[in-house]
Amino acid sequence: MVVAEGVKLPLAFKEKRRAGSVGNLIGNAIATSANKEVRVSVLGHIQRGGSPTPFDRILATRFGVAAVDLIAEGGFGKMVCLRNERIEAVDIIQAIGKLKTVDPKGQLVQMARPSGFLSETDSPG
Repeated sequence: MVVAEGVKLPLAFKEKRRAGSVGNLIGNAIATSANKEVRVSVLGHIQRGGSPTPFDRILATRFGVAAVDLIAEGGFGKMVCLRNERIEAVDIIQAIGKLKTVDPKGQLVQMARPSGFLSETDSPG
């Protein structure tokens, strides 16, 4: 389960919340209701992807310039992307219009089962 900073909590949880404690709050609630051990990991900025490389910084600049150019051209409803080292614009519908599912026979699922992340009866995706 992933919980982001912008999570909307039920009122009962908001009363108990302190800054930065959402993951632990939800983890404790799950542990209590499921009667299972729950481990909460709080990812810091380094764990989220590490320090940006020169490639990352240059790509971010290229994306920013291309996005501003799209706006100037009236290219709304589009997003910028990297294809074969070129910055291109694609319709957002084209980028997200296809349902992406997890193959239950795929390598990630097969690796997760013996690791204890999924039981044989769990359905991924």
